[in-house]
Amino acid sequence: MTPDQRETEQTVAALVAPDIIELLETDPRAVATETEELHPADLADVAELLPRALIPVLLTHLPAGRAATVLEYLDEEVRAEVLEAMDAEVAAALLERMTPDERADALEEMDEETADELLEELPEAARLETERLLEYEADTAGGLMTTEFVSVAESATVEEALAAVRGIARAGRREAMGTLYTVDERGTLTGVLSLRELLAAPEGARVSEVIWSEVVTVEASADREEVAQLTSNYDLVAVPVVDAERRLLGVVTVDDVIDAIQEEQTEDVQKFGGLTALEEPYLQSSVGDLLKKRLPWLLVLFVGQMFTAAAMGFFEGALDAAVVLALFIPLVISSGGNSGSQATSLIIRALALQEIGTRDWLRVLRRELVLGLALGLVLGLVGLLRVMIWEWTGLYEFGAHYELLALTVGATVVGVVLFGTLTGAMLPFLLKRIGFDPASASAPLVATLVDVTGVVLYFTVALLLLRGTVL
Repeated sequence: MTPDQRETEQTVAALVAPDIIELLETDPRAVATETEELHPADLADVAELLPRALIPVLLTHLPAGRAATVLEYLDEEVRAEVLEAMDAEVAAALLERMTPDERADALEEMDEETADELLEELPEAARLETERLLEYEADTAGGLMTTEFVSVAESATVEEALAAVRGIARAGRREAMGTLYTVDERGTLTGVLSLRELLAAPEGARVSEVIWSEVVTVEASADREEVAQLTSNYDLVAVPVVDAERRLLGVVTVDDVIDAIQEEQTEDVQKFGGLTALEEPYLQSSVGDLLKKRLPWLLVLFVGQMFTAAAMGFFEGALDAAVVLALFIPLVISSGGNSGSQATSLIIRALALQEIGTRDWLRVLRRELVLGLALGLVLGLVGLLRVMIWEWTGLYEFGAHYELLALTVGATVVGVVLFGTLTGAMLPFLLKRIGFDPASASAPLVATLVDVTGVVLYFTVALLLLRGTVL
């Protein structure tokens, strides 16, 4: 959905919300008829604009199945508030009608005591199913999967498989209906076929005769990034989740994969900016939460910049002897920071897309060594020419030894760009190797590391080349 489409839907919801409020206050029983043409997602947008006290009223006057679907589309924080405010028996009845994965997500967002109370209110089968899903971490395949899938014995006939699909569809279960999985007597996954392939199969045939036996699977502990990668690589609409013995546990549907990709990319983008990933959307995060997420990294970067200031203080004598050196400090350190930011962004994304792995660090090092040197030579030449041209045109008079100053600037830029490129390329590998998210190697962090090195390198080269000269 594009931002413009989302904004249009929110505008429509804002126009409809006052009418719904009036209806709920005067004739709540009519709300089901008046809103039946609205998609559940649109009705959820409307519900989010209502006073919190009216949302339970809206849900209780909708058909139970539709109310459960609207709950699935509600913002997680709003949904948790609404369910906590409702009578436990009514809330449990709605939770029971939600898809298993959404039900588990809803309970996970709620106060632990209330969630336990609602779990106890669920029928035994739904409760056990939900408790099993809650055992998995939210960002794993097990945390994303639903247990609403179609599976039959591999020895079943095509007619028996079709009957199973019809039975599940008539029972109102909604997810993963387009794919059929076959299992053996131990529950081990043996094959897969689409609903279209099942409908086209010869009458009287065994399902085992028409299935695809090479099934792409993930284990329940697999990270959501791995699930997303498999979905993209194999153009899947659902990824079966298995245990260590390849027994079928559930499936991750493509809509959940899209949500996972969006959340993962949001986290990475926020880390690129030099802050801890937000747990809630920006406008739903309190000022205190935003402060806690942003301040730690700013403190780390600030301390890093203090080393830059300390380095400049160490070379105070060189600055006093040749004040003109200060003119080129921003040029030198920004060149290293920019090259490092480029490299780290490329490598982090390549690691995320599994284009490279940690074992490829040496190949990347060689590649970036060549690139860093080439980029540094080009930028260094530009920096050298800048000093020369300013002197030749009279824009700035650097003194009798301006050639040495130009060489100092050019040589330093080559070294800083090379160092920045290598640092930006290798830091994500290092973080991944020790178990941290490579996205933590954000551009601000790399730039701060390179700033200190750039200042030290600049003044070291200046002392070597300009010693005894007067600029």
